[in-house]
Amino acid sequence: MKLEGKKVGFVLTGSFCTFKNTILEIRNIVNEGASVIPVMSFNAYNLDTKFGKAKDFIEEIEEITKNKIIHEICDAEPIGPKKMTDIMLIAPCTGNTIAKLANGITDTPAIMAAKSHLRNNNPLVIAVSTNDALSGNAKNIGILLNRNNYYFVPFRQDNPITKPRSLVFDPKYIVKTLEMALDREQIQPILL
Repeated sequence: MKLEGKKVGFVLTGSFCTFKNTILEIRNIVNEGASVIPVMSFNAYNLDTKFGKAKDFIEEIEEITKNKIIHEICDAEPIGPKKMTDIMLIAPCTGNTIAKLANGITDTPAIMAAKSHLRNNNPLVIAVSTNDALSGNAKNIGILLNRNNYYFVPFRQDNPITKPRSLVFDPKYIVKTLEMALDREQIQPILL
């Protein structure tokens, strides 16, 4: 169990349709023996959607992890200096977050957590979930694929007929991707 005893930062951004399956993976990571530091973007922490109420997601995540969710920029900044994480996962990682990571924009708790974590040269795992991955964000995904310390959960087209430019990660690969990223290896294939 490669995750046993590891400190995993788990960042959720606003692709709300994936939250149900993503939260199941938080439980799986905890069951692997890791401690999970949860982080949410402003929108993930505050918005109610047709997929659920923010309050309910927050309560469930805090119950699973036994930790309060980091949801303010100032609370995310110490992650790196205090060496709070061995590895970090952004799942779901929206196109907005991908673009900000690729272009050095740090204006949310999610991005600050990632930036602070990366200062220690630890792996950052991206679980893509965006409707513009094969259009406006394709170049940003390419940038991150070519950066040191970035790893990707395998992904596929979400629905090629009704959403031909959309990509979504496969949650069943999260734990294995984390384990391999800790060994500085990208799980293959990336494209499912």
